[in-house]
Amino acid sequence: MKTSRFLAAAAAIILVAGGAIWYIVNDYYANQPKQQQQADVVMYKNEGCSCCERWANYMQDNGYTVNSINAENLYALKAEEGISQNLGSCHTAIVGDYVVEGHVPAEDIKRLLREQPDAKGLVVPGMPESSPGMNTALNKPYDVLLLKNDGSTEVFAQH
Repeated sequence: MKTSRFLAAAAAIILVAGGAIWYIVNDYYANQPKQQQQADVVMYKNEGCSCCERWANYMQDNGYTVNSINAENLYALKAEEGISQNLGSCHTAIVGDYVVEGHVPAEDIKRLLREQPDAKGLVVPGMPESSPGMNTALNKPYDVLLLKNDGSTEVFAQH
């Protein structure tokens, strides 16, 4: 009889301790700062644009999931996202809460998501020959610009 009471008490203690440990571990992980997840990319482009598809493949090679959408009115989308004509390129993407215009390198997008600046996003105006997806020239320098909320820009990265 004493053995059965002992076993019942031990089982109860183990059950309560296990529940407490589960609660502590679960609470610990729930209260950790959220790491920025690799955001999916929604890319709007004109149908048949091969350099856009090359950029999408490049992004996929860098761990992103890309949803490519043929836009009926790409210029309207650019205007809605605050991309002026002088900053435009052949495609406009949405990554997380940011707009990404043109052939922006994956490492710059990762930095944008990590730092989370108060801005609209990143732009690579035009179609620089050595940018990802273009790949028609090597080592031709170009800038990636941070597009601020007021529409102004500053250099975010140089390649």
